[in-house]
Amino acid sequence: MSTTEAPTPPPAEPETEAAAQKESLPTSARDFLNRIRTGDLGSLRVLVLLAIVWAIFQSQESRFLSSTNIVNLSLQITAVALISVGVVLVLLLGEIDLSVGAVSGVTSAIVAVLSVKHGWAPVPAILAGVLAGAAIGMFQGFISTKFGIPTFVVTLAGLLGWQGLQLKVLGETGTVNLLPGLLTDLAGKFLADSVGWIVAIVAVVLYGLATLRGRMKRVSAGLNAPSMLLVGIRIGAVAVGGLLFVYVVNKDRGVPMAVVILLAFVAAFDFWTRRTKFGRHIYAVGGNMEAARRAGINVFRVRVVVFSLASAMAAVGGIMAASRLLAVNQSSGGSDLLLNSIAGPVIAGTSLFGGRGNVWSALLGALVIGSISNGMDLLAYTSATKFMVTGAVLLGAVVLDSAARMGRAASGRV
Repeated sequence: MSTTEAPTPPPAEPETEAAAQKESLPTSARDFLNRIRTGDLGSLRVLVLLAIVWAIFQSQESRFLSSTNIVNLSLQITAVALISVGVVLVLLLGEIDLSVGAVSGVTSAIVAVLSVKHGWAPVPAILAGVLAGAAIGMFQGFISTKFGIPTFVVTLAGLLGWQGLQLKVLGETGTVNLLPGLLTDLAGKFLADSVGWIVAIVAVVLYGLATLRGRMKRVSAGLNAPSMLLVGIRIGAVAVGGLLFVYVVNKDRGVPMAVVILLAFVAAFDFWTRRTKFGRHIYAVGGNMEAARRAGINVFRVRVVVFSLASAMAAVGGIMAASRLLAVNQSSGGSDLLLNSIAGPVIAGTSLFGGRGNVWSALLGALVIGSISNGMDLLAYTSATKFMVTGAVLLGAVVLDSAARMGRAASGRV
């Protein structure tokens, strides 16, 4: 497997919504429907779905959109969304990682045992857990790529093996309660009202500047760029959504620190995947591995790094889940965590076939999945119903992804 970087032209821009095709407002209803059919307006489709879900649950339970429940929903989706950030990277390669739930469990167990039983300070314990996750991902990525084993098989073996290691790490007690401090503050602290407003305003300004700068760079390079009207609509929508969120949660406990951490990770990984050379290589490998190899991209390194980062993010999500529950036990990382972590990005438009999607789908997908789960909990639905509904939503998302792929093929676009 070649590891030589050849002096060839850089791969094409990642095929996200900003680069898949010329972005302008649809000129007709037919154009609008065609762009939805081919997946070019994936975020809009998800937002419409989210609005429908919220409307349904609010009509059935008036507490659903209350400030208290919005805060609870924000905390519930944080761990899943953090894990989904890493899952997105794997999906962009056209691969799958079935071990992220088990990795989140074993790494959170490592952090808890080091902190509680061995007296480690929180920061070194957290670093040890994240590094353990990265090492697990590096091992799985190496085995899969080096020996040509499907990632489905390797990570399925990991799912079983890391669960066993988690039980070994926890020991006979099976449960480790976290001590008050940084570990519990990750999901237990809230920003003061004024600080929440400042953070929201700064985030909106930074998003606006980044969006405008991205458009200017595309225009100066002679590439297709979104119209100023569309850019203005995007910035306005983000501003309204962000400020409305702060207004609502400030009526309860304020902006959770966990949400700020989540947004920081999502923004950082989104910038890394879309604005750096290595990030573009991920899209290139996922779009066509052989073409990427012929272009001089070190496919082996890309795959190993991606799986390492995915498991590291699984560790971050596991630590956040432990912080919210104030403990780590034998069921940590289990239940529907794996399903939700993979279903979220797929529902939000990241393709299972690789090379298409963006990191923000981790947040949007977790919000959709979390809203459905939260609403069914408020309505006292059984676990059986919750699993069936979530499975049906995932199946529908996969069907839409496949239909969009066929639509792009029919229109002459990959």
